[in-house]
Amino acid sequence: MKVLNYPLSKITIFFITGILAGYYLQPGLLCISFTVFLALLSLITSYFLSLKKKKLILFFSLNTYLVAFFIGCLTLLFHTESLQKTNYTNCKKVFEEPQQITFCLREKLKSNDYNDRYIAIINRIENQNYTGRIIVNIQKDSLPNLLVIGNTIRLKTTLQQNSSPKNPNQFDYARYLKDKQIYAQVFATKSEIRINKTIKKDIWYYTAKLHSRIVNNLNKQHFAPTEMNVALALILGQRQEIASDIIQDYQFSGATHILSVSGLHVGFIMLIIGFVLKPIGNTRKGSFIKLLAILTSLFTFALISGLSPSVLRSVVMFSFLAIGNHLRRGNNTYHTLLVSLFLILLFEPYFLFDVGFQLSYLALFFIIWLQPELKNIWKPKNKIAMNIWNVLTVSFAAQIGTLPLCLYYFHQFPGLFFVTNIVIIPILSLVMIVGILVMILAVLNTVPQFLIQVLEKSIYLLNKVIHIVASFDSFVIRDISFNSHYLLAFYLCIILSIIWIKRPSFLKFTGVLNAIIILQLSFIFTKKEIQSQKEIIVFNVKKKTIISKRNGKEVTIFGYNPLKDSAQNMILNSYLTANFCQLKKTSKIQNTLYLNHQKIYIIDSTTVYPKMINPDILLLIQSPKINLERVLKNLHPGIIIADASNSYSIQKIWKTTCLKQKIPFHSISEKGFYKLN
Repeated sequence: MKVLNYPLSKITIFFITGILAGYYLQPGLLCISFTVFLALLSLITSYFLSLKKKKLILFFSLNTYLVAFFIGCLTLLFHTESLQKTNYTNCKKVFEEPQQITFCLREKLKSNDYNDRYIAIINRIENQNYTGRIIVNIQKDSLPNLLVIGNTIRLKTTLQQNSSPKNPNQFDYARYLKDKQIYAQVFATKSEIRINKTIKKDIWYYTAKLHSRIVNNLNKQHFAPTEMNVALALILGQRQEIASDIIQDYQFSGATHILSVSGLHVGFIMLIIGFVLKPIGNTRKGSFIKLLAILTSLFTFALISGLSPSVLRSVVMFSFLAIGNHLRRGNNTYHTLLVSLFLILLFEPYFLFDVGFQLSYLALFFIIWLQPELKNIWKPKNKIAMNIWNVLTVSFAAQIGTLPLCLYYFHQFPGLFFVTNIVIIPILSLVMIVGILVMILAVLNTVPQFLIQVLEKSIYLLNKVIHIVASFDSFVIRDISFNSHYLLAFYLCIILSIIWIKRPSFLKFTGVLNAIIILQLSFIFTKKEIQSQKEIIVFNVKKKTIISKRNGKEVTIFGYNPLKDSAQNMILNSYLTANFCQLKKTSKIQNTLYLNHQKIYIIDSTTVYPKMINPDILLLIQSPKINLERVLKNLHPGIIIADASNSYSIQKIWKTTCLKQKIPFHSISEKGFYKLN
């Protein structure tokens, strides 16, 4: 593979491996710093020795990769804010009792039914300086929300740590926030907060002010709210106000990526600027003017869109591509892509764990690598057919590159993605061109009404097309079980197959066959692993009792009505999909369950139980009116579990009783699901 011949590619691979090692192993910062110092000394020594003896060049290369590995590890630890002494996570009392906290609002998030939500930066806790990002939830009421980005707020409260998933195989929001260096949240009413009159006017304040100005001026022009919210998402990356049904349509049609400002949008801007500046010649001076215009446009767009991480990384990525083209290195696109990847991760290593970042780089890499091969399969002479074929090949190349990752994260596949891309690209091109012009004129408050109408009708048409494609529900394949073994095996198959197709040889064909064997082994290993598993899970569903008993691939659900509650369906589908299981049957709740010689007895609202049963686990459901102290003396269980169907007040009494009796107590509503295996 040609790209692996570049020294930078190997350095980047070791650097990324170092980031992964730092993330999962969490070594000490001082230890890694000392190791980096020793590795650098070894690198310098090996460099001077290799000048005298060429045989030692290999030793110098190995030292270089080792330094890249440890620098990757150190970079991640250095950017882990919880390891800094001034981070609020090191102030234990703020999580235990109310403290006076001062913070500054940085970014507006999507509101929910109950709260307006923001990302804020902590400045002080009581009289000590602390730093760190938190999520602020301000309860909604009848009063208007007058908060703006840049407001400094004082509030006496406790910080609440982000909670882990309360049910198995659900999206881990706590980990997602941790990767963004957000470790806690606060909840407050408007009456509890004190707002400083002085607003912190930094770049975040001015970008938020710019957004407000654009929105206000578009509202004055009577821009339809539904279409305007989509326009703000497409052009500025502001998805906060988009209706959930529209987002669902984009998901099912395979067009979610266009709602997140990323490489596609930045690429459009580059093409637009390139088209406008086409009359300028490709002389050295003309090329420099084009480069300057492109870079200025890209970074202006990043500022207008609020400097979101997805926009910044796309701008950096395409800026390097533009610089590469200016330096006449168009044939060395891989190298340019690697430089941008390396520099982005050097300054923001946690981007590596962002799904959008992974999909962006994989899609772009496979478009550069695979699309030319797909394009050569057919060379239509008709210009329209050629343009459609180009769109199709780009779409297929990106889809092939990102498919395993999409299946791993989202467990669904939009079968009509190619139809979506063919239809929406022309409409999206118009939306982007007119939309950027409208947003610029909205800043100046001089938007002509006919441009508003063109943009509004274009987005209406875009939404309509997306909705029609999404309505073919049978083409959306959902609940696809896919694990990390499959992910690695599929990528190995895809990469080796493309290498073989590009330049066939017997050795490469052998590699493809070995990859297929590895893929089959991953299927066999997964199947064997599933068949050997047995477990019982008590789910966390408010005011409900749902218990699953799993034996290999088959799952029996107790206390579940699939027609009653869609929330229950989502919880169980996530569990079944992640564990490669099938729902064998649903059943009424039984009083006694067995697993691996362990006995579970269930006491419900009837409060009936035999005195000599002696269960290993006692499960209390539906708020039974019992004297728990007497029950414990009669049954002698090893642990008490109270599911979410019990009232909070009764659980509080039970918890106190268990503490006195020194018996473990697990509250499902407080600690999440209980798993017995």
